[in-house]
Amino acid sequence: MKKIVLIAILFSLVPLLHAQKYEMTFQLPAASDSILYLGQHYRDRFTPLDSAVRGPDNTYRFAGKRKFETGMYALFNKEAKKALFEFTIDGSQRFSVRTDSAFSVLNPKTDISGSHAMQQMYTYINRINQAKKQAKEIEQRKKSSEPKAKAQANEDMELLSKEIIEYENSTIRANQKYRFFHLLGMFKDPEVPESVEDKAVYFRTHYWDGVDFSDHSLVRTPDLFNKMNYYFFGILYRADFDTICRYADMVLHKIENDTLMLRYFMDYIMPRYYRSTKNIGWDATWCYLVRNYYLKGKCSWAPQSEITNKRQTCEFLEKSLIGARGAELFMADTNQSTNPQDWISSHRFPTRYVILWFWDPDCHHCQQQTPELKHLYDSLCAAGNKRFEVYAVGYDADIEKWKRYVRQYQLDWVNVGGTNVNIDYQEAYNVHGTPTMIILNEERRIIMNKVLPTKSILTFLDHYESLHPLPQHHQPAPPKR
Repeated sequence: MKKIVLIAILFSLVPLLHAQKYEMTFQLPAASDSILYLGQHYRDRFTPLDSAVRGPDNTYRFAGKRKFETGMYALFNKEAKKALFEFTIDGSQRFSVRTDSAFSVLNPKTDISGSHAMQQMYTYINRINQAKKQAKEIEQRKKSSEPKAKAQANEDMELLSKEIIEYENSTIRANQKYRFFHLLGMFKDPEVPESVEDKAVYFRTHYWDGVDFSDHSLVRTPDLFNKMNYYFFGILYRADFDTICRYADMVLHKIENDTLMLRYFMDYIMPRYYRSTKNIGWDATWCYLVRNYYLKGKCSWAPQSEITNKRQTCEFLEKSLIGARGAELFMADTNQSTNPQDWISSHRFPTRYVILWFWDPDCHHCQQQTPELKHLYDSLCAAGNKRFEVYAVGYDADIEKWKRYVRQYQLDWVNVGGTNVNIDYQEAYNVHGTPTMIILNEERRIIMNKVLPTKSILTFLDHYESLHPLPQHHQPAPPKR
């Protein structure tokens, strides 16, 4: 019996044997919060692990028994909108940090005791910060009108660049045992060889080469989030749908069998692609990711209800994606005839393009953009260069108000509205607000499903035609009512 009790006591002491005393003190003169939290990043949020109240001289002391994993940590306040101060726990859990005045990791007057890893980190950061100041000063000198001064500035910039690259590489190599420098090496941007012709393609292709996705602790660093965010919404921000999907697959295929990592990416990027109202091709990207990841069983964390909802939303959105054939609308004009024979088709015009313009007389943006679109339309008609027809769908249930607006502002394009229509155009074209613009080509396929500024319409059409020249034999559909 005594032996059993002794074993039970020993097992109860196991957590205490692994726990360590920690004492981390931060003296931050610029801090004004009564409480600060110590925690780690998770994407663009923070996970709190401890808290400390402000003491004398704006000192925050975190103390207790706990074994902190080696890694990057942050101090943040209750708003938790950004890291107020970032540091590393690497080996020692008993250290103190004191800044001079600026509440910043880039403050050169930061004193650290008890953590050699953090001392090395700050030495590196301060050197890089100095280099940035030097580079800014050299950039100013490069604007000189004197050829000799400009040449010297270019030479100085080249020397500084070589010096910093050498410093970075040697410092990272010498300090690989410390987590901060290990992360620096892992997340360093790829070096593009001079011999490579398409440097942008090379950069995108090799962007993730150094990242070890099997290291799950990366999800608790700012580095993985920053790299992911810049990749999808920086490097690929203005890319077309095919390019976004190709490069998204490139990284997602690396982690598609790793539930933790795949979820880390998907839960962040999916809402941003879905909610975008102005980025061309992002809705198609969202649908592509749904079909190729969620509907193929790769997102095992998602409940069936979420997958079903995504499938239904995807099927709805696909009707109005770029490349889809636009549904042909037949609607009554301002005469509001109930005879379908009098209704006007959205497709049968002699122009190569048709702009479907869903608008509302009471909509503020519509009131701004409709007159601008009218001015462009009238100008083209007057010049004998009517490149598109406008099929303007009045979105207002008040028919008389809509008709008065059309007469008052002399909207001479095709005006249709009301309930006399062959199909539900809101569902057919994913119209969930006004204004909504859809541009159809000669085959009446959708080539634009975002509202373009009027000044950009002709530029867009010119660019489209440079990529899709019209065959000589092709003639747009004849007009028909």
